[in-house]
Amino acid sequence: MADGGQMQPMEFVPGPETSRAFRDALGQFATGVTLVTIQSSAGPMGFAANSFAAVSLDPALVLWSPAKSSQRFPHYLAAQHYAIHVMPRDAHGLLGRFVRGGPGFDGLDFTLTPEGVPVLSQALARFDCRQHATHEGGDHVIIVGEVLRAACRPGAPLIFSQGHYGGFSPLG
Repeated sequence: MADGGQMQPMEFVPGPETSRAFRDALGQFATGVTLVTIQSSAGPMGFAANSFAAVSLDPALVLWSPAKSSQRFPHYLAAQHYAIHVMPRDAHGLLGRFVRGGPGFDGLDFTLTPEGVPVLSQALARFDCRQHATHEGGDHVIIVGEVLRAACRPGAPLIFSQGHYGGFSPLG
């Protein structure tokens, strides 16, 4: 035990034999949860992602990073327009619709943006984007989007950390 009763961190070099330890270390950083939606040749699709970040205010740019191993990856890479939904705390059940084999948009109420992208009303914030740039990122691709429109409403965000969904409670 270190000073203050805390355990010393385990140090390692990221690689194939330490991939679980690397994932666990990344899991210590809590992220918000988004649902990225597109209209594809196979119909409307949704992809849960926690790899979302603001890039620039002027011009308005955001990014997200889909895994190349995803079955839906080719559709997302090809999509010129997409919507990123910041999900509320009570939406973890909705995300299950968009995992492999889930019903996706079947039976779900949604509307379309002027570009034809399916959007959901449940989001705390939504960013309607046009693909601006893509960059290689190892086993992912970094997709930068120009924000064409944004929407926002109050509410508690859904958080993902250490392999679990949860919520946020302000300190003090």
